[in-house]
Amino acid sequence: QVQLVESGGGLVQPGGSLRLSCAAPAGDFAIFDMNWYRRAPGKQRELVATITSGGAANYAASVKGRFTISRDNAKNTVYLQMNSLKPEDTAVYYCNSPTLIVRTGGYWGRGTQVTVSA
Repeated sequence: QVQLVESGGGLVQPGGSLRLSCAAPAGDFAIFDMNWYRRAPGKQRELVATITSGGAANYAASVKGRFTISRDNAKNTVYLQMNSLKPEDTAVYYCNSPTLIVRTGGYWGRGTQVTVSA
């Protein structure tokens, strides 16, 4: 059974940092492109960052230069380092893979809440 477990969220002041983690299923994790998404209150889920199986990363314009996505294939884990956080970064953050979404018919984990507030 597929299970994605996001963690590391919390309450942080503007300008602060958080590091999110996502534990993914073992097996062929290393060949998946992995993404971080977020859903802010009242908004659609948006793609934040992508890392390919080869380690190439891409970012949404709103987070470029502040967020860093990385992966550890030995641990089946993908990370999102978030620096210089802003109130508009407040959202529930999810990880997923386009391949897993198709395979599972749209499975999503519970996500992890990030709140940026003074």
